[in-house]
Amino acid sequence: MSIKHVLFILTNAAEIGPNKRPTGYFFPEVAHPYEVFSEAGVAVEYASPLGGTPPEDGYDDSDPAQLAFRNSNAIRRMAHSRKLSEVDVLDYDAIFFPGGLGPMVDIAHDPEVKRAVERAWNGGKIVTAVCHGPAAFLGAKLKDGTPLVSGRKLTSFSNDEESGYAQADVPFLLESALREEGADYSSTDVWQEKVVVDGRLFTGQNPASGGPLAKAIVEALRQGA
Repeated sequence: MSIKHVLFILTNAAEIGPNKRPTGYFFPEVAHPYEVFSEAGVAVEYASPLGGTPPEDGYDDSDPAQLAFRNSNAIRRMAHSRKLSEVDVLDYDAIFFPGGLGPMVDIAHDPEVKRAVERAWNGGKIVTAVCHGPAAFLGAKLKDGTPLVSGRKLTSFSNDEESGYAQADVPFLLESALREEGADYSSTDVWQEKVVVDGRLFTGQNPASGGPLAKAIVEALRQGA
């Protein structure tokens, strides 16, 4: 397989909701996919709407993958994420949106994110997200104006999961919003692994799904080699 490149697109939002809950990207949803991509020889680069250092949430130093990422050159590179408007997603084989609550603040609405999703999709790239990351797909449209997710099988952080986690903090329920745009949404039990692949659209439900999602992406990249 020739070297493949994945662009992680991260949130810049450090707080959310009326209680100003601290947030950012969810650390394991970067660390676990990065571990899979790194072991597979897939190059990872980083962008965010504003560029710079993305805020983080959920770090657990008892997890070897998270500890390794914390001490890696990769996280140093991520601290200098490129401004998304200055990146051409067609330079990559896939784009990937990690979760965390932060994406519900900026990734869900940012026009550059919508342009990036649409350009990657129309360019034949793999478009992928985990947990709250599929907020990136909201408002993205195909060339004929229909929502990107309409009729497509996908998953994301579920309403059942949100009710026990951050329902008082989030501005909307992601599962409900995806369904409203016509997504063929499915989920499994709370906090359990689930990955859904529909053509070039790859989604994972929650933190447990980040590594398995990356493995599915690696397999697709190999098949496309």
